[in-house]
Amino acid sequence: MKLKAYIKTFRKYSGLIIHLAKNQVALKYRKSYLGMLWSLLNPLLMMIVLTMVFSTIFHNQIENFPIYLMCGRLIFDFNSECTNTALNSVVGNSALIKKIYVPKYVFPLSCSVASLMNMLFSMAALIIVMLFTGTPFHVEMLMFWLPLCYAFMFSTGLGLILSALNVFFRDIKHLYKVMTTVWMYMTPLFYPIEVMDGIVKNIIMFNPLYHYITMFRGMVLKGTLPTLSDNLLCLGIGVVTLFVGVVIMKKTQDKFILHI
Repeated sequence: MKLKAYIKTFRKYSGLIIHLAKNQVALKYRKSYLGMLWSLLNPLLMMIVLTMVFSTIFHNQIENFPIYLMCGRLIFDFNSECTNTALNSVVGNSALIKKIYVPKYVFPLSCSVASLMNMLFSMAALIIVMLFTGTPFHVEMLMFWLPLCYAFMFSTGLGLILSALNVFFRDIKHLYKVMTTVWMYMTPLFYPIEVMDGIVKNIIMFNPLYHYITMFRGMVLKGTLPTLSDNLLCLGIGVVTLFVGVVIMKKTQDKFILHI
């Protein structure tokens, strides 16, 4: 019965989630002459700069460096944008929360949807670079949505956790900025994991984004589909993180009004 009630509540507020996500996308590009075109230009410009810097270092170890880099950046940037915007979503909507009742998960979830919309627009940049570099299009690329779904679950769960913690501990947003920087360097975005040895390599293997990016790269660069164990691992990480996020949000949301 509880599950049916949760589903009914989610359907009731699904329109609000989409509305908030659209508003967030619109606000991001407000007063910008190029608007959403920046979702295309930003990954392209970053790819050009980072390729110029790192391709000379790893040119013997990474084939088709621009595509290798963009596959990693797309998923990492999605996670980074999703979690950073979700982190402040509850506190940032304190005025609305004080006036009417709204399930608190609506705000971080709308951030996840908005970030996913931005990422899908950014996918056009990957296609453009593939055409420019003559990278073959594999039929396996049609399964690109699979690692994106796993990454969406993981990022949404992490966003729920961060948004709840930020209500009680405002230092979280400053600490998480530092963590995001460390996370970027501990994710093989512009270097192959093979250059790492020992404990550092083992730490990277525990990085959820490493598995999502590797799955996505395999489809785009090699035309390979993930194995059953790869799918179970990525799905498990996403489901567990999302479950923990939902539980923390549910346990703490009634206390938000006292702290925002």
